Amino acid sequence: MRRVTEQAILPRYRNLSDSQIVEKAADDLVTIADREAEIMLAEGLAAIDAGPAIVGEEAVHGDPSIMDALSGDCWIIDPIDGTHNFAHGQPPFGIIIARSEGGLCRSGWILDCLTGRFCHAHSCTGAFVDGERIHARPAGREKPVAAMSMMFLTPEQQEFARLKVAPHYEMVEIPRCAAEQYPRLALGQNDVSSFRRLLPWDHAAGVLFLNEAGGKAARGDGSAYRVDDIDKAGRKAGLVGASSPEMWDAFVAVLREGTR
Repeated sequence: MRRVTEQAILPRYRNLSDSQIVEKAADDLVTIADREAEIMLAEGLAAIDAGPAIVGEEAVHGDPSIMDALSGDCWIIDPIDGTHNFAHGQPPFGIIIARSEGGLCRSGWILDCLTGRFCHAHSCTGAFVDGERIHARPAGREKPVAAMSMMFLTPEQQEFARLKVAPHYEMVEIPRCAAEQYPRLALGQNDVSSFRRLLPWDHAAGVLFLNEAGGKAARGDGSAYRVDDIDKAGRKAGLVGASSPEMWDAFVAVLREGTR
């Protein structure tokens, strides 16, 4: 991950031409660095263990059938998480890799490309930052800190957030980078965050990391997050991450009370 950062990503940072940035969909960018980094990461992971399938964000964009491998044994790659930030020459952005078996993430690695912060976790062994085991902690503010992106909500959802959620929480914007958001939940910057766009390369490693740190990340109905359940219809009320199970319960209770 560090080699790819040094060779494929940072040389392109604030050094992209317009032709090297493409809009895959509305507000969804890809750059030449994303593509080059994914190829390098896929080759490196195959050299480590060629058995699992490789599910990379950019490969899936070209061939959605690759997603079928998510129910089996696979590597999951986000070559640059936070591409919008990267393409606009601003932090944060990072690399996310997960190893999943049977739809559940078993190992995850998250590298902040600019600071070098390295987060990793393995099932039932804890969460680590730069080699030191960490335990999730609250932000300790007068009101719990809720990271919610108003820009991705419908007008009705924005109104709900203002009237039902904001009275109970200090509302802050998300960093548009899951590689930064999940560490914020574990390291005392944010207390809760909600996600509705549940692509596996964004969340697999972060969910494992937060849960192994003693926080809680789960679907809005309380069920475990699975990498093979994309849930495009949003029937499970998305995904909620929190610095502790108690913070998770309180936030979900506010959401449910507001919908009655």
